[in-house]
Amino acid sequence: MKNKKDNIVLIGMPGVGKSTIGVVLAKVLGYQFIDADLVIQEQTGRLLKDIIAEDGIEEFIKTENRINASICPKNAVIATGGSVVYGKEAMEHLSQIGTVIYLQLELPALSRRLGSLKKRGVVLKEGQTLKDLYEERIPLYEKYADIIINEHHCTIQKTVGKIVKELEE
Repeated sequence: MKNKKDNIVLIGMPGVGKSTIGVVLAKVLGYQFIDADLVIQEQTGRLLKDIIAEDGIEEFIKTENRINASICPKNAVIATGGSVVYGKEAMEHLSQIGTVIYLQLELPALSRRLGSLKKRGVVLKEGQTLKDLYEERIPLYEKYADIIINEHHCTIQKTVGKIVKELEE
């Protein structure tokens, strides 16, 4: 296995299935599963959408960055929030402790999956569309990714299979 690091870190847009795929991948590998968004909610005692609504996007990004930079598991699959790539310290830390896998999905498929962005606690600036967000984040996901998995026409099992295959090569 080329994965010399202890963990696997899943990054990508909201709605690509980081949490769902993460749970299945963790079972397949015999790893623990950590949802970074739930860690943030647990440590702050608040829902993500409430942090964004009450403190604003900048404060949310700082909180997300700080908490993600402190996650230190062994043998875990970590599903991050879509905005994790805005946190330099968090991404440097996660890159050191794990193999970063970018789950890639085209915009039309993503749009169909997502529904309401506000209800999901997605970090959207005033007047920003999903397309704007997508175009802003893609270069960041690609910059930090050790492995890119395209999920086009993939089931959860097929995506997990692709990941496992990549890790073994």
